[in-house]
Amino acid sequence: MAAVGAGIESDRAAIRGRGRVLANEADGTGHKLLLAVPDWPGAIPGQFVMVGAGAEAGVPRRDPLLSRPMAVYRELGADADSGQPRVELLYRVVGRGTTLLSEAEPGQSISLVGPLGCGFPIASEGGLAILVGGGTGIASLFELARSLRSVGRRVLVILGARSADDLVGRSDFAELDVELLYATEDGSEGTKGLVTVPLRERLTTERAAGVYAVGPTAMMRACAELARAHGARCLVSLENPMACGFGVCLGCAVPRAEGGFSLVCRAGPVFDAEEIDWEGLP
Repeated sequence: MAAVGAGIESDRAAIRGRGRVLANEADGTGHKLLLAVPDWPGAIPGQFVMVGAGAEAGVPRRDPLLSRPMAVYRELGADADSGQPRVELLYRVVGRGTTLLSEAEPGQSISLVGPLGCGFPIASEGGLAILVGGGTGIASLFELARSLRSVGRRVLVILGARSADDLVGRSDFAELDVELLYATEDGSEGTKGLVTVPLRERLTTERAAGVYAVGPTAMMRACAELARAHGARCLVSLENPMACGFGVCLGCAVPRAEGGFSLVCRAGPVFDAEEIDWEGLP
């Protein structure tokens, strides 16, 4: 594995293939898609895949044409029937592509390319690792939390949403050996308010903490500013739209604080928050 920017690039080649749907179920206001993926090489926490917009049919679909980038949520070992690795994705239905994806049924196939991008570095050194996720941004954090615990780090996960119903994946995180806090804007679960409320409280009491933030741009920027104010490093995983996932379309360019641009799909999606020109992001 090689370091690229703040993230880590895998030394294993991505695959272009198909995943067989094992399950596609609602989880609160989100969905979890479980696939059996032949020749899956394994992903670094924070990497993503480009997923076809719905199950493949007899005739190739041209509407929607483009795949969707989605974080690798969980890797669950071999499928009992086929022996193929299982990969789980977490998503919300927001348009035609994800609507078609939500209609995929067990036994059908979905095209995918991945894993892509540079994932989070996993270090045993350091103080408390504070993982902050908003919305479906939490999909990038499950394997990160599990990997950090496996090397002996203390881990706090803070999950935020508008309401308790929007806290997707909460039962999965509850099974991990981590401290888990919730923040909901309506106060229906955990702290009432934004994820920055419990984050600020913990950064005030913890020394040498590190922050990992994934979610809406405004949330990540606020987490980065809090981390800077408390002398903590903050890594973010950007979720820019993209068409290809490997640097051809140039649609995921992000402005850098030092000038110029980086491609989220190649240099990221994991960046040190100090690398990003937050003013230049939409």
